[in-house]
Amino acid sequence: MTVASEHSNKALIVGCGYVGKRLAQKLQASSSVHAVVRSEARRDALNEAGIDASTLDLDRPQSRTFPNELIEHAALFYLAPPPAEGLSDTRLDRFLRIVNASPSVFVYISTTGVYGDTGGGEVDETTRVNPQTQRAERRVSAEDMTRVWCTENQVRRLVLRVPGIYGPGRLPVERLQRGEPVIALAEAGITNRIHVDDLVAACIAAAGNTEARGVYNVTDGNSISGTEFTLRVAQLTNLPPPPQLSMDEARLVLSPERMSFLDESRRVSNRRMLKELGVRLKYANIDDGIRASLAAAPA
Repeated sequence: MTVASEHSNKALIVGCGYVGKRLAQKLQASSSVHAVVRSEARRDALNEAGIDASTLDLDRPQSRTFPNELIEHAALFYLAPPPAEGLSDTRLDRFLRIVNASPSVFVYISTTGVYGDTGGGEVDETTRVNPQTQRAERRVSAEDMTRVWCTENQVRRLVLRVPGIYGPGRLPVERLQRGEPVIALAEAGITNRIHVDDLVAACIAAAGNTEARGVYNVTDGNSISGTEFTLRVAQLTNLPPPPQLSMDEARLVLSPERMSFLDESRRVSNRRMLKELGVRLKYANIDDGIRASLAAAPA
């Protein structure tokens, strides 16, 4: 599928890490792709992989504008995470301040964490956001920034709210090998996830469908606990199952950051993604996704 079909076959990826690299490689079949990363080492690694890349440190105020030729009429995929502290996404703010040209579409990768804890209840795109951590507050801030900027510049905007991402090299295998504990199955909250290949497919579908706009949840439709997911990985890798802790025990040994994820429970609907974006999930079955991830994992 060709992206940026409104004008040209250009794509710009800001924040080209685990997901961005795979997105760039997929887009190269139909588009001219440029990636923006923070470090020179990452830029060089992408260049060696055949991906044109440049550096931009969004933790510092910028004195120059972003090159118009890279962004004008391009499909812009913004994957750079917010900073680790504060209530707003200062990185995105700095980026938008130096942009003087309009992309054909702006695809922002957000998180389902903006919904907060629903006690396992279902959320969809009509559910009001209820961020309960500063991490989620920063994402709500970023979503608002993109809405304002895209409205002012008349750019089609899509926000993809994404849960936990798994794929090759992104399974809890090392945690299982170390024997790290998980929350007891009976107490573990409901979580959601997406295989990296299906997330890439959703990004491309969002940019390529000129009728699509607004917010889309991007999940595989399987709402299970993180504990169940880890147990499935253990079974498929023939590793011993992890020890299980009660929530009270977990608060004594796990970091506050990790507990902030474990304290939230929700079921995220992907009906709008399937119906309006037309995404055909390659790994709707979690076991299939885990097996494929293990087969493609780096040595």
